[in-house]
Amino acid sequence: MRPEKIKILGFEKKIGYSFKNKDILIQALSHSSFAYENPQVNHSDNEVMEFLGDSVLGLIIADYLCQSYPELSEGELSKLKSQAASTTALFSFAKNIKLDKYILLGKGEEKSGGRNKKTILAGAFEALVAAIYLDSGITEARKLLLSQVQSLFKKIDVDKFLINNYKSALQEYLQKANLPAPSYKTVTLRGPNHKRSFTVEVFSEKKLLAKAKGSSKKNAEQKAAQKALKSLWGRKIKALNSDTFLLKKKS
Repeated sequence: MRPEKIKILGFEKKIGYSFKNKDILIQALSHSSFAYENPQVNHSDNEVMEFLGDSVLGLIIADYLCQSYPELSEGELSKLKSQAASTTALFSFAKNIKLDKYILLGKGEEKSGGRNKKTILAGAFEALVAAIYLDSGITEARKLLLSQVQSLFKKIDVDKFLINNYKSALQEYLQKANLPAPSYKTVTLRGPNHKRSFTVEVFSEKKLLAKAKGSSKKNAEQKAAQKALKSLWGRKIKALNSDTFLLKKKS
């Protein structure tokens, strides 16, 4: 058995997945420097697999976010997806599964500290996701990826990650205009538990500013505040959107 095949047997135990085709895993772990220095090895480097892995990873993360945070807008989901698929996040995922111990590097890259380079490890993680996808399909690839993604989002309080944008903006607007602070009232609640519909009205003192529906109380309040701002600001509201208020997680 080739040395690289012996090496990856321990890695399979680490990730909890055994490859039917070991050569796919070896290719996923092979940096271009290793492939260049070992032309006798009958496989390519992992760059094409990185390309495939990027798309597979993006689909899995997008599906996870849509199911986990249905109340968020497309812009907000995009921000969270970008964070989960960032080089920094993928590097962290790679380190969590000790990918740095098993990646195959050329001698020069080894000496230059390649095992701790973010781009190399992030790319190798993408290639690994692609390798599992090619070997067994998207279900197994999802298992590996979500074990890392879910732990990432456990560290993020999404309610704090997203500023209450329209509500905050409306409160600030009314405060500057020396008007009473906004208050919100849920007027209807309909539908089964898994598909609720809330209708909320927003007032400034006794004056009704707007009414809106949403999939949650918070979502309906945000929409009501947005409608109120549109009424108060007119076209100026175009300068305000949810992306403006989305904060990046501090490391």
